[in-house]
Amino acid sequence: MGTSVFSNSLIWFGAGISIAEILTGSYFAPLGFSKGIAAILIGHAIGCALFFFTGYIGALSKKSSMETTRISFGKIGGSFFALLNVLQLVGWTGIMIYDGSLAANGIANSSSWIWALVIGALIVLWILIGITNIGKLNLVAMTALFVLTLVLCKVIFFGKNAVVAIESAGESLSFGAAVELAVAMPLSWLPLISDYTKDSAKPFAATLASTLTYFAVSCWMYIIGMGAALLTGTSDIAQIMLKAGLGIPALVIIVLSTVTTTFLDAFSAGISFRAIFKNANTKIVGVIVALVGTLAAVFYPMDNITDFLYLIGSVFAPMTAILIADFFVTKNESSKKQIDFVRIALWLVGFILYRILMKYDIPCGNTLPDMAITFVLTLIASGIQKKLLKG
Repeated sequence: MGTSVFSNSLIWFGAGISIAEILTGSYFAPLGFSKGIAAILIGHAIGCALFFFTGYIGALSKKSSMETTRISFGKIGGSFFALLNVLQLVGWTGIMIYDGSLAANGIANSSSWIWALVIGALIVLWILIGITNIGKLNLVAMTALFVLTLVLCKVIFFGKNAVVAIESAGESLSFGAAVELAVAMPLSWLPLISDYTKDSAKPFAATLASTLTYFAVSCWMYIIGMGAALLTGTSDIAQIMLKAGLGIPALVIIVLSTVTTTFLDAFSAGISFRAIFKNANTKIVGVIVALVGTLAAVFYPMDNITDFLYLIGSVFAPMTAILIADFFVTKNESSKKQIDFVRIALWLVGFILYRILMKYDIPCGNTLPDMAITFVLTLIASGIQKKLLKG
């Protein structure tokens, strides 16, 4: 029967309401209010356009995210990216639990490791319930989060000391770097989106609804984070919420948003692992990833995620550009091959190019030019291959 448009939208509503999104939004405060909003919207427009096309490939092909990579890179190539995706999802799981536990501890004033265990246990519960059975539970959680974030939004933008239009805070962040930070968050979901659109009953509608929902909610979270940082003068999530006058509601926001977002990371790690080992149990792998992430959150400091976001971009941006070019334009099909060396070479060029572009301040960020160049190179390579075959 397939998942509904509403259920797909609900998944990405939950993914967008995230402590990581609010925290990343707080980094935009040095730009000032109007420039910050412009960077957030431009970056999300770029990232979510890629989000849509990647998700639509999975919806049309009925394949998970890492299964679709075989279209361009072959079986071994697909397994390579699946392994990289599992590793980045383990990293994301740890980061999200770490951020959530620190923020919860800042409000409840107990021990952060206790909150890490609580959040980890709830993520395991979400995984065991399963994506198809979690609808009602997720709806309750999303409703609570929606109301509480509205309260936070009201305090920041409509309270006594509301942020209106602070235009300068000493620009230590360039506009191009800010755009790239806005691109990075939707980009980090590219290796996951098809895991959820592949089962949709209405491929186009579900993918579009997922994209628009995530765009709106993620931008909203970024703007809340930026506004809160301008209002309070800090990027500490716990302090932001306490200064906004939120106590227990803040704790609920932090714990629920961390669980509903990180659940997707751990669950998708199981799906990606199954793309490598067909007989792997998705739930068991997801639970293991949640447990590993919880232990990492307890024992390792993970305070700055910007380098991690850029690493994800350098790996998955060129990969996605090649996949989009092959699926929609060249019609290349390498699923039955062991490995497509031409596409792997193109990806390596895109990866290196991304790392080089990071050294320059480009107004639109470096993801868009990197993917555009990789896309064009893929078309050229495909044209040459076809001519050689005919000759």
